[in-house]
Amino acid sequence: MNDVERERLGILAHELVSPVAALQALVAASACSSADLAQVVDLAAAAGCDIERLLSDPDVLSLRLAEVELGALLESLARPGVTISFEPVRVACDPTRFRQALANLVANGLRHGTVVAVVGRRDADRLTVDVADNGPGLPTGIDVFARGVSGAGSSGYGLWLARAIAQAHGGQLTAESTAAGATFTLWVPLRPSASD
Repeated sequence: MNDVERERLGILAHELVSPVAALQALVAASACSSADLAQVVDLAAAAGCDIERLLSDPDVLSLRLAEVELGALLESLARPGVTISFEPVRVACDPTRFRQALANLVANGLRHGTVVAVVGRRDADRLTVDVADNGPGLPTGIDVFARGVSGAGSSGYGLWLARAIAQAHGGQLTAESTAAGATFTLWVPLRPSASD
């Protein structure tokens, strides 16, 4: 196995953890009401599609753009400890990759804190999503987006991949420490430019 194949395998292994952990958290917290069960089934179906795409796609950053509702993307991140709010916005993005980036940010927030707030909104011609946690904030002197930088027992791919996905969409991902933890801000254009 060469270095490229080894890195792709590492990224895929990392990406399988988030949907499985989300399902486990929902099942563990579920009182098994019909609404809870419907949410678990919807999340399992979305996770299965995402995993199939990630395993079959030779390029971990390829994009298949579609116009989607922000609410549908964000609601797929729902789990215990996560609050979600959003403005109704349509965006042209790769829904699997965008959900992948946001799921990594949510998983990171829950790894370092106990609650995560996800807020999506339209800012002029772009979509902005803030993911804030109540953890200890960001370490000083470390680029948290560097490939292989790890904290709290993670593999070090999640934040790097989330930023790479934002950049592949023509956007960006930034991070800042706050008095209450850390906030990651991901933005992408509502519509890709002609050069994208």
